[in-house]
Amino acid sequence: MNAIKSVLAAGLLSIGTLAFAQTPADLSLLGDSAPVTAATRTIVLTPSTTFVNVTGGETIKFIVGEKSFAWNFDGPVSSFDLKRVAPANMLEQTLKVYVAPNPTYFP
Repeated sequence: MNAIKSVLAAGLLSIGTLAFAQTPADLSLLGDSAPVTAATRTIVLTPSTTFVNVTGGETIKFIVGEKSFAWNFDGPVSSFDLKRVAPANMLEQTLKVYVAPNPTYFP
């Protein structure tokens, strides 16, 4: 009986994990990857950085140690963990991005 419960629990956990898997469509709601040369602003991230503020429509170059990447914040989401879009293993900590509305769309 315990073996059946263990198998069922493992199956339910697997289904739950699949429900939260990121798809490219999910990431597109956060913006788009961009070449670092397209960035209009640079933010240096350190291990003590816990959040950054950006504005919708901005393309930001993030520097982490000797590595860098850029992100264009053109999605509708107002905040998210930057680790979701950073290259693998670039960020060790959770780092919240707060995205202000794009002023182009508000008079």
